[in-house]
Amino acid sequence: MSIRKRLTLILLSMMVLTCFLALVKGYQKSMHHGESLLDDELKIVAGVLIEQPLALSTDAVQVSNNSAQLLYQIWQNNNLLSGSSSLTNNQISFSEGFQTANVAGQRMRVFVMSKNTRKIIVAEPMAKRFELAEAVILSAMLPMLWAVPLLAIFISFFVKYALAPLTRLSKQLASRQANDFTPINWQVTDEEIKPVINRLNDLFKRVETAYLRERFFASDAAHELRTPLSSLKINVHNLANKQSNLQDHQELQAMSQGINRLSNIVEQMLILGRTQPEQWQRQFSEQSLLTITQQVVSEQYDKIDEKNQTISLEGDDFIINGDEFTLTTLIANLLSNAIKYTPKNGQIIIKLVSSNNGFSWQIDDSGAGMTEEQKERIFNRFYRVGGDQHPSGEQGAGLGMAIVQHIIAIYGATIHLANSSLGGLTVKVTFTGVKSD
Repeated sequence: MSIRKRLTLILLSMMVLTCFLALVKGYQKSMHHGESLLDDELKIVAGVLIEQPLALSTDAVQVSNNSAQLLYQIWQNNNLLSGSSSLTNNQISFSEGFQTANVAGQRMRVFVMSKNTRKIIVAEPMAKRFELAEAVILSAMLPMLWAVPLLAIFISFFVKYALAPLTRLSKQLASRQANDFTPINWQVTDEEIKPVINRLNDLFKRVETAYLRERFFASDAAHELRTPLSSLKINVHNLANKQSNLQDHQELQAMSQGINRLSNIVEQMLILGRTQPEQWQRQFSEQSLLTITQQVVSEQYDKIDEKNQTISLEGDDFIINGDEFTLTTLIANLLSNAIKYTPKNGQIIIKLVSSNNGFSWQIDDSGAGMTEEQKERIFNRFYRVGGDQHPSGEQGAGLGMAIVQHIIAIYGATIHLANSSLGGLTVKVTFTGVKSD
């Protein structure tokens, strides 16, 4: 739930609770004041009736009172002089003063007054008092209850207005590119927002420093190593041509292999430094996955043939909006891994598959496969399954899958590793926003 909704609900809940408590308290106060006023009214009515010039007669005067809002009896020397029709035949004995009792089939407030030989009994239904209290409290509270929806709109508006700086900050952060570390330059007066912006700017500065240091160190180091490695290659080649001793020649060959491995690591580091999403997305164009795959297979076919492996390419072509270099690097790394870790006489299958989620490029091999723990770590830089002790004996830098992950991020694609029906590993890369050829 958003902060705006939470604050609005909290304020509305407090307001409704306050109105309810005010309603209860107002009802109690209204009942208390209403009872005092109506008791005074009964006293006045009794005082007027007791002064009436009524003479004793054989038949008492009966007064019809259908509404029964006020009942009375006038007695003199225990003889009924006059009274309400519903009470005239009832001898009611009450002590002087106020009391509450059941009279004429309902709960009533009774007041008794005596003067000389005359006695006045006045009774009023309690329901009248409750109705009066309810009418008073409702007339006072109804305007407030009708105002609740209007207050809710005002509260929601002002909460939104108060949180506008946070909303603006959230939108700006969401629209930022991954490599945008420029400080947030706002002139804000809100004391709660100022420290947040200051801390974010400090964080951007530290992250930018670490980002640039990490990004350029590897590529700079790789560039610096390229020249001496090339020189070493040439010198080793020249020495190998001059040596006639077989043992020396084997040592130079081992040195050459080591230099080639180091050169491969340098090239992978350079590629890793170049695979930044914002760098490549600006130069995207339509690319054929089938054509690129065929080209990569032809380039690495010598390795496949050397191990007597069989490779097949299945499925229909589809077009992706991308860059030829990054797609070639992606497919080349995945195919190279399949060739490395598939034994001699093994099998490799590449599939172009259409699914509900998009189009997928998939490669299966009959190698040893990987455990779940190895699948989780395979995208870490310089991590190799089994290290240099892998049963295949293949050498590598441990950067190939890290580069694959970088390229996957460029295209907003997904990669999934699973056990293959061939016995090895299945690597499936799913692209969205592509079209079939």
